Amino acid sequence: MFDLVTGDVRHIPNHNAVPLLVSSVIEAVAVTLVIAVPLLLVATNIPEVPSMMAFVAAAPPPPPPPPPAPKALEATRPAAVVPHGTVIPIEAPSEIKPEAPGPIVDAGVPGGVEGGVPGGVIGGVLSGVEVAPPPPPPPPAPAAQKPVRIGGDVQAPALLKRVEPIYPPLAVQAHVTGVVILEATVNTRGTVDEVRVLRSVHPLVDREAMAAVQQWQYSPLTLNGHASPFILTVTLSFSLVAKK
Repeated sequence: MFDLVTGDVRHIPNHNAVPLLVSSVIEAVAVTLVIAVPLLLVATNIPEVPSMMAFVAAAPPPPPPPPPAPKALEATRPAAVVPHGTVIPIEAPSEIKPEAPGPIVDAGVPGGVEGGVPGGVIGGVLSGVEVAPPPPPPPPAPAAQKPVRIGGDVQAPALLKRVEPIYPPLAVQAHVTGVVILEATVNTRGTVDEVRVLRSVHPLVDREAMAAVQQWQYSPLTLNGHASPFILTVTLSFSLVAKK
C-alpha cells in the first residue's frame, strides 16, 4: 500500500507458477489417456467388413426343342381291305378310261335344297317335304243371346209355315171350347224351340195346341245385322160350329 502511495513499484516473484504448469500438463495427459484408451479398444474390436464382388454370369443355354408328336393318325388309320382276287397295280396306267355311267338320279326341281326328296316341291326343307302350318284356331263361339220379346218396336217376323191344331174328338163330344194362350220361343233359324201354356182350357186341347205350334216356321229375326232369337205369344181358339 505504501508503494502505491510513493509510486515505487516492485515485482514480487511468484514461486507457485512452475508447479501449476506441471499439474496442468499432468491433468491434460490424464484426460487424453482416459478418452483415447477406450477409443483404441473399440477400434481394435471392429469386425472386418467382407469385400463384395459383383460379377455377371452368362445366360444358360435355351432348352432343347420338344420331340415331334407321334403320328397318331397313321397309328389309328385302319388298314385298307383289299377284296379277294384283286390285284393292286404297281405301275401307273398309260391312259385313263371314263367310268361307266351310273344309275340316273332325280336331280330334283330348280330351287330345291340339299337333302330334299325326289319329286319334292320348291322350297322344301332338309327334313323332307315342307309341312303345312297348322290351321288357325276357330273363332270363339258367339255368346248366347237372350231372346227378344216381340212387342212395341220389335215386330214379329213372317210366319212361313203354320200347322193347325187338331180338335180332339173327346173335347168335341164334351163340348170343350175356349181360347188357349201359348208362349213360343223361336231360335235364330226361325224354328220353335219351346212352347209353354199361359192360359189353359183343357189338357186335351192344350196338348194339341202345343203340338201344332211346335211345327211352325218363322223368318229369322235380324237385329243390328245379327240373327236373334225371340219370344212371341200365340192365341188359338177352339169352338164348335153348329151344322145346318
